[in-house]
Amino acid sequence: MPQSKSKRTTRGPGPVPAKRRPRPSPQWWAPAFLGLIALGVLVIVLNYLAVLPGAVTGWYLVAGFVLLLGGFVMATKWR
Repeated sequence: MPQSKSKRTTRGPGPVPAKRRPRPSPQWWAPAFLGLIALGVLVIVLNYLAVLPGAVTGWYLVAGFVLLLGGFVMATKWR
């Protein structure tokens, strides 16, 4: 059914703004997050092997998981 002239809109949607391309990550970004992930895994493994100074403790696990988390957060920001 046709619309009446009073119901028609004369304006369309506005122009779509051009998307800005995100800047690429610095060259040190990939080695940094890979290093954090590797260091986190290494701390956790060495804790279970009782190689680190002191007894096997949960604080080494916390430190290992924080390093892993930092690496994964950096990996999500990598472009």
